[in-house]
Amino acid sequence: MAAKKRTTVYKDADLYRALQLRAGASNRTISEVVGGAVRIALAEDAMDLAAFDQRASEPNIAWTVVVNDLRQDYKL
Repeated sequence: MAAKKRTTVYKDADLYRALQLRAGASNRTISEVVGGAVRIALAEDAMDLAAFDQRASEPNIAWTVVVNDLRQDYKL
């Protein structure tokens, strides 16, 4: 496991209370809850970027064309 680094995160009192409740309910520390949430968010970002890369060669279609096609197919 990589060495841990300390950081300070400022949050609203409501968010802090929610973190306390989540940590207590899951038998984890607030740091573990926040770290897990950040890992999930970063993984989702990586998946989004991978999807953009995979679709980079697809043609661009104007929004108006998409809307008109949907209207013609009675889907909008």
